[in-house]
Amino acid sequence: MSHRNRNSGILPESVLEQFKWEVADELGISSKIKSQGWENMTSRECGHVGGRIGGSMVKTMIRRAKESLNETSL
Repeated sequence: MSHRNRNSGILPESVLEQFKWEVADELGISSKIKSQGWENMTSRECGHVGGRIGGSMVKTMIRRAKESLNETSL
């Protein structure tokens, strides 16, 4: 069975990557990711799929969308 990316087509990969790094910075794990790579991070550090990283990415996307709407309405 092949793995399908459920986010495919919703946002550009570069935007998702930016959100992922922003959340990693907020969680204080970006320096470890830079030195060890994502593949060497434990699930406890990143949270399970949809956990700390995924949930925080959604919150970050919502915050950015609200900021963007506020800027355009001014």
